[in-house]
Amino acid sequence: MRSFYRIALAVALLAVGGLTVAQAQRPRSVSDPQPTATTTRPASMTAPQTVNANYEGGVFGYNKKINGTLTFDDVNERLLFRNKQNQEVLFIPYRAVLSAFADVKSKRPIAADVAARASIFALPGLLIKRKFRYLTMQYRDPDTNAQGTTSFKMENKEILESVLNTLAAKAGLTQRGEVFVRRRDPNDQP
Repeated sequence: MRSFYRIALAVALLAVGGLTVAQAQRPRSVSDPQPTATTTRPASMTAPQTVNANYEGGVFGYNKKINGTLTFDDVNERLLFRNKQNQEVLFIPYRAVLSAFADVKSKRPIAADVAARASIFALPGLLIKRKFRYLTMQYRDPDTNAQGTTSFKMENKEILESVLNTLAAKAGLTQRGEVFVRRRDPNDQP
């Protein structure tokens, strides 16, 4: 008899949930954008000389994730990454950067994932997600012929945008949409 009541309760909850979703799905009016309105990216402030970042991989020989700092080394014209002990780990010359962009990934924290799997109250744990922001770069070093894609996890959106804009300015990149790219020199062979 109890199983009958449980099944009836489950069906009633699904019906109420279905009605709520059905009500939220209604047609929306579409308006044409104003032809005079332009979308411009607001100029962000310049990045500090050193920012906290987590290296996520991509440079040959450095496979592990490392916590540390990114430094704009203008004297040597390079982006320098140091570990927590302030030792130089890797660097990418400004002239080696081909493209750079801000990337956002939404992931479930490990604690929420474990809680969702270990508990009977799994649904709230499955709904928890957090945004992680990355500075992603493609590079090709003309001296060593090394190339690849690397990323650094940043603290927040403002720092990420300021680092991206500062790097683009120092590396001589051109903005195309949300991505900064290096224009190919017309004298180079394809």
